[in-house]
Amino acid sequence: MALNYITQEGYNKIKDDLNYLIQVKRKEIAQKLETARSHGDLKENAEYDAAKEAQAMNERRIAELTEKLTTSSIINESDIPEGKAFLGSIVTIEDLDDGEIITYKLVSEPEADILEGKISVKSPVGKGLMGTVEGQEVEIQVPAGVLKYKIIKLER
Repeated sequence: MALNYITQEGYNKIKDDLNYLIQVKRKEIAQKLETARSHGDLKENAEYDAAKEAQAMNERRIAELTEKLTTSSIINESDIPEGKAFLGSIVTIEDLDDGEIITYKLVSEPEADILEGKISVKSPVGKGLMGTVEGQEVEIQVPAGVLKYKIIKLER
């Protein structure tokens, strides 16, 4: 199993999600199963089948999150190179084709969430931004073509 680097924030979020699934969701599903069992015959009980399916999905998600935590190593902010885009960096870029200004936080795959502006360092854009410095222009190959960006600002 390969070791994945993750920010402290990402590790905490995964841990919180896992605790919720174990401490809260398991109990809710167990209650639904108990209620469905009390309705009698389980062979034709849609409520029971739905609760069993929810239980299986919850246990799968618990296993996924547990694996993420056990295969992750928290990256220390002091390990992030100063002045270069790296895991945990916040990168503000200008799209050289249309002038749009975009800000991304470079994160590990488990933390990626484009709606929050967090992109994986393993994505094409994330890979292309890694190691860049302020003022640098980059061309990044993506499935739709080539993106041209200028690094406006780097933050930790």
